[in-house]
Amino acid sequence: MSDMTERNRTEGPDTTKDPALGQTGGRKAVRRGGGDPATRGRTTIADGVVEKIAGLAARDVLGVHTMGSGLSRTFGAVRDRVPGGSKAVTRGVNAEVGEVQTALDLEIVVDYGVSISDVTRAVRENVIAAVERMTGLEVVEVNIAVSDVKLPEDEEEESETRLQ
Repeated sequence: MSDMTERNRTEGPDTTKDPALGQTGGRKAVRRGGGDPATRGRTTIADGVVEKIAGLAARDVLGVHTMGSGLSRTFGAVRDRVPGGSKAVTRGVNAEVGEVQTALDLEIVVDYGVSISDVTRAVRENVIAAVERMTGLEVVEVNIAVSDVKLPEDEEEESETRLQ
């Protein structure tokens, strides 16, 4: 007999007991791909995605009149009126997104008469809950700049301006 044939006869199936398989003999089951399918690959989330989520969550809080500084609101109003233009839900929101964490800067305008500290607390809670739930990222900080207070008489002037 040749050397190769001799080797094939002596190397038979594994006859040791494999506790993981719960059986003796036969070949071991090979799991292809290595591990849980949910852990295969990498997910990246763009800054703009986090900004949109945070912007919508911040606008949902009572007492937040609008987002952004005066200049960004002016440009946003022009963009909103252009045919095909869309509302900028990211106006007043800046996100820095890492692999597992994110930090947010928000600029808001509050309604006159509301407690600014209560509004900013509610905005933080709502933004953190929405971003962490939807992205799985840890929100390490939400910095909020209150850039203006919307006065009741300002709303009357706005409605007159819109009619022209």
